[in-house]
Amino acid sequence: MQQKKVAILMGSDSDWPVVKAAALELKRLGIVYEAHILSAHRTPEQAAAFAKNARASGFGVILCAAGMAAHLAGAIAANTTLPVIGIPMKGGAMDGMDALLATVQMPSGIPVATVALNGAKNAAILAAQILAVTDETLAEKLEQDRTEMAKQIAAKEEKLQQELAAL
Repeated sequence: MQQKKVAILMGSDSDWPVVKAAALELKRLGIVYEAHILSAHRTPEQAAAFAKNARASGFGVILCAAGMAAHLAGAIAANTTLPVIGIPMKGGAMDGMDALLATVQMPSGIPVATVALNGAKNAAILAAQILAVTDETLAEKLEQDRTEMAKQIAAKEEKLQQELAAL
C-alpha cells in the first residue's frame, strides 16, 4: 500500500516562514507532501473543492495554518472526513490568541486537532503519527526520533550534574 500524502494549506504566503518547518519535517521523515495557499474567505470555493477531493487525490492528513480569524482548518474539516490539524499563527492584534481560539473551538462532529501557536513542526509530527498507524517503517522512524530525544536529554542531564558537582 502506498503511503498517503500530507497537504499543507495556508491562508496566506506570510504563513510560509513558519509553516516551512512542517515541510522540512515531513521531508526528513520521507513523507510526500504538497503545500498550497487557499483562503477560507478569499477563495472559499477552491478551498472546499480541495477538501472534497483530498482523499481521492491521495492525501491522508491535511495541515491548515491560519492567523487571526483562522477559519481555514474548520472550513477544510467541514468538507472532508480526513484528519485536519490546525496550526494557529501568531500575529494580529491578539498575537495569535484569536487564531488559537478560532482553531480549537470547533462544533461537535467537525473536529480539528490543534497544535500550539506556530507549531508547524509538531503538526507534521502528528500527521506522521497518524500515517504511522498503518505504516510500520514510519512508526519505526518516529520511535528512533523519540529514542534520540531521550539520549539528548540524558546527555544534558549529565552535563548539568557535572557542572553542579564543580560548584
